[in-house]
Amino acid sequence: MRKTSGAQKSTANASKLSATPRGHRTDLAAKSSPIKSGSASGHDRGSQEALRCRRKFLQFYPGGYRDPDYVELERDYKWNAHEKWCTTLDRITYRSLLRSKKFHEIAHIAVSIESRTNLLFSFEKMAIRDAVHRPAGARTFATALYEYLYGAGPDDKRFENWCASIEALPRRQTRVLTWPIVTVFPFIARPDRYIYLKPTVTREAAKAYGIEFHYESRPNWSTYASLVTFAEQVRRDTRDLRPRDMIDLQSFIWVQGSDEYVA
Repeated sequence: MRKTSGAQKSTANASKLSATPRGHRTDLAAKSSPIKSGSASGHDRGSQEALRCRRKFLQFYPGGYRDPDYVELERDYKWNAHEKWCTTLDRITYRSLLRSKKFHEIAHIAVSIESRTNLLFSFEKMAIRDAVHRPAGARTFATALYEYLYGAGPDDKRFENWCASIEALPRRQTRVLTWPIVTVFPFIARPDRYIYLKPTVTREAAKAYGIEFHYESRPNWSTYASLVTFAEQVRRDTRDLRPRDMIDLQSFIWVQGSDEYVA
């Protein structure tokens, strides 16, 4: 998803690509050493669907994951959110705040960091903000997120416990147990390990990629594991483009499924 204000598209950013005819890039993009769109040098080229998706990504970002436009529009704001998390809510700080029972402070920091991105829609931002405003909600959120990020035990059990905790949060109008809310905070905190799920875009991307994606609307481990499998396939298929983390893989998937990117 391109960097925007809130959940709305930024006209200025969106026009950066659309204003330039296909096949004609700005001088900035031209300096990024374009990569051959049909090449997947040094490894299995994969399916025809995967190759089409690769060509689409490189049509918009010829320099791949290092393309200056890609970094500006897709990567930087997500990475900046992660860096902010690392400076205000790293593991040691998080644990210290938990021990001091500063649950509201933890929840406030997490929600504030996400609020500076366009990852959640405005109604989702309001829903999670309202849910953690009360002491009980803040405590549930803060303790459950730490356990998911850093706790012991199998991934599937920790994920299901995290989802159950989100479901238990108080709500006013909009439900908080949604895929974007469940996956956005782990994605910001640890993009080396966790990926973000936007349902419609991800389903469209999986269809375009020719990969099976086991989707259910209610957050569950099976669907999340299926997304991770999808992302790891993209990592293998684009490893010559040197993806750094789940931010790059999520962004590649976004380009395939979003109506912001029409080839």
